[in-house]
Amino acid sequence: MTKQLVVIFWSVLFGEVIGYIGSALETMTYNPGEIGIVAAVFALVVVNGISLITNHSLPIKGSENK
Repeated sequence: MTKQLVVIFWSVLFGEVIGYIGSALETMTYNPGEIGIVAAVFALVVVNGISLITNHSLPIKGSENK
C-alpha cells in the first residue's frame, strides 16, 4: 500500500510540473485537478503493470507458475 501512495505522490508532483510547463508552451489553460488525476492513474497503471509482468516472468523454483 505504501508503494502505491509513494507512486501517487510523485506522479502528481511530476504531472503538475510537466502540465504547467506544457500548458505554458502550448498556450492552453492550466487545469491542476485534471492533470493530477490523470498523472496518478497513469502512473498506477504503469507501475502495477510492470510489477505484475516481472513477478510472473521469473517464477520461484518449485512453484506451480511455470
